[in-house]
Amino acid sequence: MTKFAKLDETTAPAAAVPLIEKSKAAFGRLPGLHAVMSRSPALLDGYQVLHRLFAEETSFDAEEKTVVWQTINVYHACHYCVPAHTGIAKMMKVDDAISNALRDETPLPTAKLEALRTFTLAMTDSRGNPTDAQLEAFYAAGYTEQSVLDIVLGIAQKVMSNYTNHLADTPVDAPMQQFAWTPVSER
Repeated sequence: MTKFAKLDETTAPAAAVPLIEKSKAAFGRLPGLHAVMSRSPALLDGYQVLHRLFAEETSFDAEEKTVVWQTINVYHACHYCVPAHTGIAKMMKVDDAISNALRDETPLPTAKLEALRTFTLAMTDSRGNPTDAQLEAFYAAGYTEQSVLDIVLGIAQKVMSNYTNHLADTPVDAPMQQFAWTPVSER
């Protein structure tokens, strides 16, 4: 895969500069994903908006956000996002047992979180066409129609980042390299 150049405030289009500054303020550095996305200011802006909405305004707690994000990252085999969200989960104080189960595709510690992973996989795999039985099982686990739609938001956000990282072969950022990941199918 051809690597896309990572841009910064001196090389990015003018419309991306405020978005780069926003990323630096939020993360204390410019994440590689954002440096790649800055070539398309609209993509970076959309990603930042969706990330904020999913992180701050959905019905999910920190563990559930991690389950949705990492389920999609693992499904898409995103070499960049799995380590990044492992680090984010640590910052959000999510139990390592949850992160490890998601990364290793092993059962999660609670039935409710496992139901969330199962339904997120169903939504991703079916391109938003879950069966009635899958929906009913999700609702039976304690989730709602809002939860279903919040997953749609998470999928939209992760498609933007996962696909960008596949195209760009974005190198994993130095702080997240300690969480490097290989898909189970490649171990």
